[in-house]
Amino acid sequence: MDHSLLSARLNTHLKIVSVALALAIIVVLVGVNARTSDVASAGVQTKGTVVKAGQPAEYAGHETLAVR
Repeated sequence: MDHSLLSARLNTHLKIVSVALALAIIVVLVGVNARTSDVASAGVQTKGTVVKAGQPAEYAGHETLAVR
C-alpha cells in the first residue's frame, strides 16, 4: 500500500477525484434545497407607531461645518 499521493497510481488519483466530486455535489444539493421554515416567522407582527423619515436637517453651531 502506497501512503504517498506523489507515488500513487492513476487509479488512486481517479478514485480520490471522484469521491471529492461526489461529496461536493452532495454539499451543493443540500445547500440549494435547504430552506428555513415559515412557521417561525408566521407569528411575528409589528406593534407600535411607524415613524417615517422627514426632510434632512442641518445642525451647525460655533462656526463649525454643517452636518447632514
